[in-house]
Amino acid sequence: MNLSERRARLGASDVEVTRLGFGAAPIGNLFAPVADRDAAGAVDAAWRSGIRFFDTAPLYGHGLSEKRIGAALRAHRREEFVLATKVGRLLVPDESPPDHGFVETSPFRPVFDFSFDATLRALDESLARLGTDRVDVLHVHDPDDHVDDALRGAFRALRRLRDDRVVRAIGGGMNRSAPLARFVREAGVDCVLLAGRYTLLDQSALDDLLPACVASGVSVIAGGVFNSGLLADPSPRATYDYAPAPPPLVARARRLAAVCARHGVDLKAAALRFPRAHPAVACVLTGARTAAEMAQNARLFAAPIPLALWDDLRRERLLDDRAPTPEAEREP
Repeated sequence: MNLSERRARLGASDVEVTRLGFGAAPIGNLFAPVADRDAAGAVDAAWRSGIRFFDTAPLYGHGLSEKRIGAALRAHRREEFVLATKVGRLLVPDESPPDHGFVETSPFRPVFDFSFDATLRALDESLARLGTDRVDVLHVHDPDDHVDDALRGAFRALRRLRDDRVVRAIGGGMNRSAPLARFVREAGVDCVLLAGRYTLLDQSALDDLLPACVASGVSVIAGGVFNSGLLADPSPRATYDYAPAPPPLVARARRLAAVCARHGVDLKAAALRFPRAHPAVACVLTGARTAAEMAQNARLFAAPIPLALWDDLRRERLLDDRAPTPEAEREP
């Protein structure tokens, strides 16, 4: 299946994204270095599979991910794909920056700044790294301890940029659902990028964000669907939220894997498909370090999954009763 054939609109904007998108944190050297050729190969494989939505951020590799995405997409016509990046961190020159989970980064240190002026500056700097004159979607990134500052400054700047048609859709990107629900209510966003809080392992966004999005017509982009690795490889060495996975979560992930195995389904396929069943979710993001990883993720996303799998996951209390599940054999 070519994934470019099915798309969803982001909120009230005119932006349409493919149901599967490419999340570019891994090619910013998340946890481990990625060679330039492998990063380019992962993006090329995403394109060949039909993915036309690419999400990056200054944090990812301290600018490295943006540079790699921009270089890899330069061979394609700009109107053929949707590009998203983020604001909220300025990159300050530093020869020995902290890694924030990223290794062998560009020589810059990310510094939080959610002011109006810094937001405009951050976008200009991202455009230069990307080598393009525009992005389609712009998110405020990780304002966990700066919610009020972001509402006063960054989101005001984003609305101005949208009004001036500099960007086409605005949102917020976090791994916490409650602040995003506030942005849905107060910031005039078209979409939000939620990482890790609506997955097979964690459906806590059902408590606040997802109902708010349905009520407001705001779209959700579901990121972190492998919970930073645990649902890709539920072993004691796995990571969860970018840190060593707690043993109880490893045990739960293994229970999920066992149910999937009984139905002949790869755990990663179920993890990729599950979030899409919710009416608020427009797109699922998946990252990859190589062309082979990306091709596998695209194949798993399109794989049919029997309805009985979801029934068994409910029966074993591994899914919240409020969570919609995909229809049997439905194409993504």
